[in-house]
Amino acid sequence: MAVLEGIKPEPVFRYFEEICAIPHGSGDTKRISDYCVNFAKEHGLRYIQDSLNNVILFQDGTPGYEEAPPVMLQGHLDMVCEKTPECQIDFEKEGLSLLVRDGMISADGTTLGGDDGIAIAYALAILAAEDIPHPPLEVVFTVDEETGMYGAAHLDCSPLKSKLVLNIDSEEEGTLLTGCAGGVNACCHLPVQYEETEGAAAVLQISGLTGGHSGVEIDKGRANACQLLGRVLYALGETISYGLYSVSGGQKGNAIPREAAAELIIKKEEISAVKTVVETYQKIFQAEYRVTDPELSVTLSEGGEGKSRTMDGRSRKYAVAALTGLPGGVQRRNADLKDLVQTSLNLGILGTTQEEVTFEFTIRSSLETEKEEVVKRLAALMDVLGGSVETSGDYPAWEYRRDSKLRSLMAEVFYEQYGRKPRIETIHAGLECGLFAGKIPELDCVSFGPDITDIHTTAECMDIASVQRTWEYLLEVLKRLK
Repeated sequence: MAVLEGIKPEPVFRYFEEICAIPHGSGDTKRISDYCVNFAKEHGLRYIQDSLNNVILFQDGTPGYEEAPPVMLQGHLDMVCEKTPECQIDFEKEGLSLLVRDGMISADGTTLGGDDGIAIAYALAILAAEDIPHPPLEVVFTVDEETGMYGAAHLDCSPLKSKLVLNIDSEEEGTLLTGCAGGVNACCHLPVQYEETEGAAAVLQISGLTGGHSGVEIDKGRANACQLLGRVLYALGETISYGLYSVSGGQKGNAIPREAAAELIIKKEEISAVKTVVETYQKIFQAEYRVTDPELSVTLSEGGEGKSRTMDGRSRKYAVAALTGLPGGVQRRNADLKDLVQTSLNLGILGTTQEEVTFEFTIRSSLETEKEEVVKRLAALMDVLGGSVETSGDYPAWEYRRDSKLRSLMAEVFYEQYGRKPRIETIHAGLECGLFAGKIPELDCVSFGPDITDIHTTAECMDIASVQRTWEYLLEVLKRLK
């Protein structure tokens, strides 16, 4: 028996559970893309599947809606794959284990992928139904949204006729999003050299952090495990001379890292001093982040003695300097809307190879000039340290449209259904609407969705009742777009 069987809206949750059974992390979207193509074939729909695995499904308008302006339903196929340390799932081979508790759907030990699996489920349920009135539909499923919106950036939009876009990639019921920040990924490369060091192996670990979406939670004051690791390593350098083999942390560029670690070589007689620093920073961090990250932990695990390769003194110094000196978090708030973050960056992935240490950032800003300036700040510091910066996945901001007829209609329908006005907002997180608006002139977009909490973390939950209400809302909006 399916876990979600019998939960309303049944067709939506049936498709959502099928989607969850298919591995579909960013960069691994061929199977979920083929699933959508097979759906199109089974339902006699015209479709386009490109080389990146983007999929477009076309359906005529229902009786009475044949001549209505076409509408785009849009969402992305990939999900952020995060798991707890004890979870044994192989995201490339296994589907998610769904749980239902207290009116919420979650996944056992992993992210749920409600962002954006629910959009795919809504769209497929509409396409499969025979009793839902709607205009001609162009259903656009993109890939790799979570790692830089690469699917939307490279999608050929010439077959699309829609000027109205319902983007179902928002996670707060009652909020209509009508603008978002632009963004770019920046990877800082710092070359390192190694030498042989003798002493006891040890691993310094930062763990237990809350994490979260770097566009949604960047202003919540949550700790970044990679940055905390830098603080402890710098403090160690003020106390002892240690060998540094590697630093690592984070799994996704747009997720605030919950864990980070450094592999060290320490002289036996200095282990006690290292433990003192670790204990001191455990207390410091617990005091600083007692509200946002109450489970934060700083630990040191010891290994055997011997000789090992570690970064030479200069490389270690520069690596720690970069880790402590590279900027992070909120850089500027909007001067007119104090609650809106204007510019930020997140060190999402920290890694070490035999040749270099890499620092992967997601940069967001509603101003193109400020986005460019943050990249220059990274480049300036890396230049001094002998490193470099490589950018990718640049996407534009989605500017607020004052004369949006779609927004007005959706606000009207919302008021009729809920008895209150929706919140009309622009956000700091990136949405694909900006890319589509840049490719299709006169595009009118609104993003919305049901309540999904703690996206991009293993605590992600989706509210069942909210999914039902949003489903009814979506159907009524389509009915009005005649």
